[in-house]
Amino acid sequence: MRLDKYDLKILQILATQGRITKSHLAEAINLSVSPCWERVKRLEQAGVIEGYSARINTKIFQKRTPVMVEISLGRHDVNSFQRFEQTMRDCPEVADCFSTGGGIDYILRVVAEDIDQYQRLIDSWLMSDLGIERYYTYIVTKTVKHQKDHFDINENLIQ
Repeated sequence: MRLDKYDLKILQILATQGRITKSHLAEAINLSVSPCWERVKRLEQAGVIEGYSARINTKIFQKRTPVMVEISLGRHDVNSFQRFEQTMRDCPEVADCFSTGGGIDYILRVVAEDIDQYQRLIDSWLMSDLGIERYYTYIVTKTVKHQKDHFDINENLIQ
């Protein structure tokens, strides 16, 4: 799919203002409403725009403890990675799991009820023979910046 400067501008605006009206979006990109809306529908149908969401402040409902975890596995074979990754996908406390290079295999963001629940989770992983060789825990004391997704317009995306 080819994206032009109007498509990229639409994506940039919708990434930060998902609730913008059709007319305000059209005005922001310098198109009339109908052609602008056709572009949005085309981007949705092509799967470029996957959906729209609201950022929910879960602290209002219940206090949760975010924990960052670095994990290194003892074995570096396909089966070990697949078993670990499937466990992370299936674990509701794991909010994010990133496979990384450079000495650490994974970085996780775990959101637990409290430190005790987090430690019980780690203990269960260690006892389940997931192949964790070592892990480092970092308790989040303050969120300085949180952004769901960042969409940076780069003119090189235009084909």
